[in-house]
Amino acid sequence: MRSRLAARSTRLVLAAAAVTALAAITACQPEDSSDTGSSSAPSAASSGGGGKETSAGDSPSAGTGTPAGDSSSGGSGDKGDSGSGDKSGYGQSCGTNDLDFTVAWKSDPDVDGYYQVTARAKSGITCYLDVNTPSVAFGSGADGVASPVGQGGEDPIKLTGSAVAYTGIDAKTTDGDVGKQFENVIIAVSNDDPDPAELELPDTATVDKPIVTNWSTRRDETVPRLV
Repeated sequence: MRSRLAARSTRLVLAAAAVTALAAITACQPEDSSDTGSSSAPSAASSGGGGKETSAGDSPSAGTGTPAGDSSSGGSGDKGDSGSGDKSGYGQSCGTNDLDFTVAWKSDPDVDGYYQVTARAKSGITCYLDVNTPSVAFGSGADGVASPVGQGGEDPIKLTGSAVAYTGIDAKTTDGDVGKQFENVIIAVSNDDPDPAELELPDTATVDKPIVTNWSTRRDETVPRLV
């Protein structure tokens, strides 16, 4: 008789302990079980780049300098909340290192020829050229900085996929043989962009009082002319 009472008491104690443990577990459960965790913070986007063709991620070589007004601050920033840390978001401003550039010599009887620069977004990037005129310079001296002539211009220009924007550069707007020789041109989307691109020219340029047009999606709007 005494052993049956002891066994029954043991079962009652175990049942009470199980009820207490179950209540403790239930109290620790979150109210919203669907919330499995917070999303991770967006990671910084890589500028990418590579290949023979000079791209926006390339930094000018030592001694070549940067466009006038260049500083250590700047770069591309978001105009809108894309909700991700990569470069596929919509509404962000183009930084120079978001773009690939090509440069070609174009003949034009009115200006004795000029350099046409084509910009396109790197793969997977969507951004906007919301600064109308690029910053362009030949070398590091102030006399090599191209003056804007205000031609063309669409603000802003959306670059993604196969979409392109053009700008025209006239390296020499003076008569005679005066000028300095350069094999490269430095370009950035804004004066304070920290990562200007250095592009190899198709030939050696004689530079004296250079000028540059605004960005445009139309080639015929980017023939640089003094006005």
